[in-house]
Amino acid sequence: MQLDEGMLEYFREIVQEMVTRFEISDAEAVARINERYRDAEISAYPDLMCHEFPEFWAYGLYYYPDEAGRLPTGDEDVDEAFDFSGLKVRPAPAPGSPAWTVEP
Repeated sequence: MQLDEGMLEYFREIVQEMVTRFEISDAEAVARINERYRDAEISAYPDLMCHEFPEFWAYGLYYYPDEAGRLPTGDEDVDEAFDFSGLKVRPAPAPGSPAWTVEP
């Protein structure tokens, strides 16, 4: 992806959310982002995705939605009653895939 400095920082915040919340490596977090957004056209900061918390995108990169199609929002007040037990973890990109651009 081609990102300006503002969007690069926003994606770094998504990486940090995944590392902190899900206890995965920076390399895996970056690989998940690369796999999902490799063909996306992202505008300069603030792109439309910036209307959501970085946590919102982190949850969608790490988990499949629950049976009702929901994911946590990243807003602690809203997520307080969210049932995380219904969420399944998405598999990380396959080892050796081009998504892995950071050394584990």
